[in-house]
Amino acid sequence: MAFALAGIRFPASRTARLPSRTGFEGKRRTGASFSLFSRKNRFAGIIIAGSSYDTDPTSTTVAASEEVLVPGAESDDLSSSTDIISDTVASSGNLQVSQETTGLMTEESEAGQTSISSEFVGEESMDDDVKGAVSSQAIKRIEEVQEKPRFVRPPGTGQRIYEIDPSLKGYRGHLDYRYDQYKKMRETIDQYEGGLDAFSRGYEKFGFQRSANGITYREWAPGAKWATLIGDFNNWNPNADVMTRKEYGVWEVFLPNNADGSPPIPHGSRVKIRMDTPSGIKDSIPAWIKFSVQAPGEIPYNGIYYDPPEEEKYVFQHAQPKAPKSLRIYESHVGMSSPEPKINTYASFRDDVLPRIQRLGYNAVQIMAIQEHSYYASFGYHVTNFFAPSSRFGTPDELKSLIDRAHELGLLVLMDIVHSHASNNVLDGLNQFDGTDSHYFHSGSRGHHWMWDSRLFNYGSWEVIRFLLSNARWWLEEYKFDGFRFDGVTSMMYTHHGLAVGFTGSYNEYFGYATDMDAMVYLMLVNDMIHGLYPEAVAIGEDVSGMPTFCIPVQDGGVGFDYRLHMAIPDKWIEIMKLKDEDWKMGEIVHTLTNRRWLEKCVAYAESHDQALVGDKTIAFWLMDKDMYDFMALDLPSTPRIDRGIALHKMIRLITMGLGGEGYLNFMGNEFGHPEWIDFPRGEQQLPNGKVIPGNNDSYDKCRRRFDLGDADYLRYRGMQEFDQAMQHLEEESSFMTSDHQYISRKDEQDKIIVFERGDMVFVFNFHWTNSYFDYRVGCLKPGKYKVVLDSDDKLFGGFNRIDHTSEYFSTDGLYDNRPCSFSVYAPSRTAVVYALSED
Repeated sequence: MAFALAGIRFPASRTARLPSRTGFEGKRRTGASFSLFSRKNRFAGIIIAGSSYDTDPTSTTVAASEEVLVPGAESDDLSSSTDIISDTVASSGNLQVSQETTGLMTEESEAGQTSISSEFVGEESMDDDVKGAVSSQAIKRIEEVQEKPRFVRPPGTGQRIYEIDPSLKGYRGHLDYRYDQYKKMRETIDQYEGGLDAFSRGYEKFGFQRSANGITYREWAPGAKWATLIGDFNNWNPNADVMTRKEYGVWEVFLPNNADGSPPIPHGSRVKIRMDTPSGIKDSIPAWIKFSVQAPGEIPYNGIYYDPPEEEKYVFQHAQPKAPKSLRIYESHVGMSSPEPKINTYASFRDDVLPRIQRLGYNAVQIMAIQEHSYYASFGYHVTNFFAPSSRFGTPDELKSLIDRAHELGLLVLMDIVHSHASNNVLDGLNQFDGTDSHYFHSGSRGHHWMWDSRLFNYGSWEVIRFLLSNARWWLEEYKFDGFRFDGVTSMMYTHHGLAVGFTGSYNEYFGYATDMDAMVYLMLVNDMIHGLYPEAVAIGEDVSGMPTFCIPVQDGGVGFDYRLHMAIPDKWIEIMKLKDEDWKMGEIVHTLTNRRWLEKCVAYAESHDQALVGDKTIAFWLMDKDMYDFMALDLPSTPRIDRGIALHKMIRLITMGLGGEGYLNFMGNEFGHPEWIDFPRGEQQLPNGKVIPGNNDSYDKCRRRFDLGDADYLRYRGMQEFDQAMQHLEEESSFMTSDHQYISRKDEQDKIIVFERGDMVFVFNFHWTNSYFDYRVGCLKPGKYKVVLDSDDKLFGGFNRIDHTSEYFSTDGLYDNRPCSFSVYAPSRTAVVYALSED
């Protein structure tokens, strides 16, 4: 038997070699309202599992550093196999509630309107040259620059957070304790593992390690009583390659090369570990497996020994781009990226989708569902094999070629990484890997996420920390990803996982007994490792709670992320779109978009994959509903609902980008108002209570992206796509998202007008459904001549062409809306116009 994958034919079996060994037989989403839970003080003990693992029992050439995982210590000198660190959380129950700091200064203008201004990091000058198809900004980022040093800095004092946000001083006991635990972990890692650099390279110790003399396989499975390596290479003979138990529950076996010098395990052959466990005999895919495949007609996955010959390995050709100042992310899923109803491939995404992303003006692509997941409809969030790229889309080398092509185009490649939970699968996942409930996860109810039906990691376990840190580093090192979007961070940070919790901003909600201190320390460690060893890497956290210090460097006492996903924005847009136009509140829109913490950057988005899933609605579908099926052709009359929907779709996206943060995200296809929802292929499902959930006949019809609709010049989708492209390119040219200057001068509830400044540009939004305003005066900071640089009513964008782009707008001096200058404009209904100071 053999099976093929993406052009590679893997052998299913081979003639067994004669063994010289003998052995035994054998969207989730968080929200709603909630009153804070409290619990007893606790800090889980951390089990340190060093080891003295032999790399090659038959070789005399093994270095000492390969024999002992605990640097500087011989195994015989270890007084015990474990070292427990145990502390008690300082009580913060009596601490006072402090008001949340948003970082936005509020001023009252003379007209009685609220104006908001804030400071941002300064802009960088732009390169004016355009080189080929790649944008000037992309060229500038990809040019060789002096490489930043790669090392993890020692812990700082962790005290700057109190300067940034004085309200945190009331919670100093909690925050100082958190930082002390982080420093103790760093010190312990330094002492027993030689530092974060060495500790985060667990993939060089565990799993399959190839040497000149053969292959060593190691696995941490303390619950196992006996273990053996089986696979095609030994005809699945459990007696052929029995493993030896080393210290700390680590199992090991060495397989010498065959007599002809060939490796003992052929590339592409299936492998598993068989263990005698407290739950009985079980076969599992190795936890550190680098590739796994579901053979045709089978349900469980098979671990694949992936080690192609050197001449077949992909070699990266292009340098990784420098992280841009303004991050514009195109969120994507390889499998559903084809217009055809099928699972798309890494190669097709590389050749067809990446050029589209670059042409649209985005500078980063965020890819979902990379880590192997046996259940396709989980959107990649029920991970089974953490070190293996999903085989549905192709081979590891094809993924590398995708990433290399993105770098050639000047695009950052961010990975949607899942360290918040893991698949419940026992056969092909980590669940009960060694036959116990508490191996990688918490035991009992604490180790199960009842809403996601998944397992929850024990971040207080030494080997779990090694596994997750090494996993993050593996993707950065081996595949050259440029950073991560960490999924489900809210679930990690709290023992209630953010379920049924309505975060109000009270600091008592963040710094109490509901905070999972082990998880907080892990997040600080992983951000330390990422930013120390990969200085240009980007770390984005998905947090709905608004945890203070989330995006402050670890050295200063923060959690260490670069960006927080501004998750309140899409929820607010859904809330607003359920209302009549006259009930839209300009002040609420502005408040939601600007409600973020000082010095903590956010990625804003109007909608992501969450809103595109079946059971929810995209913005386009909320606005236009069933009219999208019959009235999107340009040669047919439009309807009031279509005209309203297209206009508001553009305005919502522009104001979100303009005010919402220092980064922007869009899920693929939503730039042109993709119709329908995402519905993964699924069959009928019967629940234990007898209830039947109907399937969709395993159809891929709604699990694809109809890019052809956005490209068709005879459909109205084209106009929305052209607008999104113009919006991205305007931001690239001006970097308005990270401009030093931001000022909101008008939020008029009667006129339904919002006016604000970013950099040298003035944004004017008229959300009124019928009223257009002639000679409407808007304030500005700088005097001079202004011109239109973006107009949502442009005919190219599906508008009515009511703005004359040749007009010039000269400012006049005099205080208006608390601004020193002003100029008059025409503001048509349901239109957004951006005016820039002209240098002519």
